[in-house]
Amino acid sequence: MVKTAVLVSGGGVNLQSLIDSDMFEELRGCELAAVISSNPDAYALKRGEMAGVPCYVVDKELFPSQTVFSFAILDKLRDLDIELVVLAGFDCELCQPVFKYYSGKIIETYPSLMPSFTDAGLSGIDIQKAVLDAGVKLTGATAYFVTEKPRSGPIILQKAVEVRDDDTPALLQRRVLEEAENVILPEAVSLYCEGRLKIEGRYVRIAGN
Repeated sequence: MVKTAVLVSGGGVNLQSLIDSDMFEELRGCELAAVISSNPDAYALKRGEMAGVPCYVVDKELFPSQTVFSFAILDKLRDLDIELVVLAGFDCELCQPVFKYYSGKIIETYPSLMPSFTDAGLSGIDIQKAVLDAGVKLTGATAYFVTEKPRSGPIILQKAVEVRDDDTPALLQRRVLEEAENVILPEAVSLYCEGRLKIEGRYVRIAGN
């Protein structure tokens, strides 16, 4: 079993998708070993507690810089012998030492079909507003390996979501989350924990496909 930590900052909807998959024995080869929050008031901590996952807080507000905070996160991960890191609504930037130590071992989702709509200025519901403004017919979500360069790591899985004529940014955001992000995140984690993912430059090969 691969000891996995989920880093969170907010409500924990993506975390819940992992907890639910684990409950139904669909999170193959994965041990949810820790939930680590940058925010002591994050509802994600309650989700973790209710599921019996050990929860920890590394409060970003207590650290003088992003670098010092990143080292605190790294220390906690190493203390817990974490093998895989999942960013699930984690709204803090991490620094190079974390990416170096966990190279090829950090997974996140993004609510578009990368590399589309990954501009540095886009976040939250503004991503789906940009999708609607562009007039595209399909959007979706991407599960990928996180690297030091934001929103550019090797892609593991993608799932498309139709853009409807009556969509608003909020409606589209919810459908992308429910129909795509919450589907591909547990699958990507399972593939990693089963040892089926191999990074070759920009590509991720999935054994058995």
